[in-house]
Amino acid sequence: MLKAVSTYLYIKERLHPGILDGLTRNGVQAIEIFAARQHFDYANRKAHVKEIAEWFRGSGIPLHSLHSPLYADFEWGRAGAAPINLASTDRAGLVEAMDEVKRALEIAEQIPFRFLVQHLGLPTESFSEKKFESAMTSIEHLRAFAKPLGVRILLENIPNELSTPERLVEMIHTAHFDDVGICFDFGHAHMMSSVREAFEIVRKQVCSTHVHDNDKFHDSHLWPGQGTIDWKEAMELLRSAPQTPALMLELEGDGKLNPLEKLEATFERLEGI
Repeated sequence: MLKAVSTYLYIKERLHPGILDGLTRNGVQAIEIFAARQHFDYANRKAHVKEIAEWFRGSGIPLHSLHSPLYADFEWGRAGAAPINLASTDRAGLVEAMDEVKRALEIAEQIPFRFLVQHLGLPTESFSEKKFESAMTSIEHLRAFAKPLGVRILLENIPNELSTPERLVEMIHTAHFDDVGICFDFGHAHMMSSVREAFEIVRKQVCSTHVHDNDKFHDSHLWPGQGTIDWKEAMELLRSAPQTPALMLELEGDGKLNPLEKLEATFERLEGI
C-alpha cells in the first residue's frame, strides 16, 4: 500500500523543499499538498509553484493529490474572507468558488498530479435539493476542466448533510460521474456514523484516503491510536477496496513534537495490523 502524507501536517508553515525532503527521508512514497495559500500559494506560478515543481521533478516522488482550497485568502478566513463553497445557491458565489478551484487545478501544468480532493458544502452544511444541484453543477464543470490536465476529482466525506457517503454515491450515480471517485476520510466517518458503515457504502468508489484519529466528537486529526477508531477493522476494510487506495496520513502538526520521528513507525504499525 502506497505510504503517503498530506502537507496539512505543516499547514502553519510555508511549504518548501526542506519539508518535502524530510518526508521522503522518512519513508513517504507520495505526497498530497494542501492548497491553503499561506502554506502553498498555488496562484504564484512564477515563484512558489515553480520552486515546488522543481523539487518534484528532481525527487522522483509523485504528487499523488492536491487538496482543493477551502479559502482564497492568505489568512484561511480569519480576516473575514468567505469560504469556498461549491454548493452555494448564489450564482455569483458559485462561479467565484469554481474559478478559485480551477486556479488551484492549473498547477497540474507544472506539477502533474492524479487527484483533486474536493469538499462539497461547508462543515455542518444542511441538505437541500438546490444545494445538491449546485454541487452537481460545480463538479460537472470542474471535471471537464480537470480532464485535459490529467486530474480526476475525488469527493471527500465531511461532516455535513451534503457529503455523507450516501449523498456522494447518489451524486456520482445520478449524474453519471463515472470518472469521479471518493477520498475516504476515516476521522470524518468515525464522527458521522462509523468507519465500517461509511466504508461499505463507498467501497467501490474509494481511490484515496485521509487517515487520522479522533474521539468521535472533535475533528482533531490525531495520529492513529490516539483516538477511538478501531484501526484493525479500518485496515481490514481498506485492504478490501478494489482500487487499492493510498494510505494517506492527514495529521495535525504539534509544535512540541517532530512528526518525522513518528512517520515510519506509524506506517509500519498500520501495515502490520
